[in-house]
Amino acid sequence: MNWWKQFKPKSCSVGLKATDKEAVLEEVVTNLVKGQLLDAELAAAALKALVEREELASTGIGMGVSVPHVKLAGISKAVCSLSVHRQGLDWNAIDGEPVHVLFAVLRPTEASEHHDPERHLDMMRWITKLAREPDFRSFAKRSKTKTDLVNLLKEMSAV
Repeated sequence: MNWWKQFKPKSCSVGLKATDKEAVLEEVVTNLVKGQLLDAELAAAALKALVEREELASTGIGMGVSVPHVKLAGISKAVCSLSVHRQGLDWNAIDGEPVHVLFAVLRPTEASEHHDPERHLDMMRWITKLAREPDFRSFAKRSKTKTDLVNLLKEMSAV
């Protein structure tokens, strides 16, 4: 499957600026809205869901990667973003290391014509597999443009 097609350059970032988790999540949500993947009316709900998810347990899976993911009412298909924070952030990751690469995934609360929960799980497995690839992490952190990030996902789509 071409999971990389879920990621649009306009909704990604190679230079997150915020210095704390909540502000970074707000930046990610803003990018999803600017990229026209998320309606502006849903931005507050998306941010709230992401922050609450982080309060429940960190999505920092280790190796400098975080995968904030939530269900969100009002969307009909998964909304995804890949972002890089050059300096790294304390994310309370499982290995205690700062997070540099963030995959944000918002999915519908129910199955629909455009959302199959089983296929969604396959996409999440693909993301975590990518996260374990040292080359992916290295190239993502060195990406100069948002298009470079999405092209990296495309290039590594066979992983």
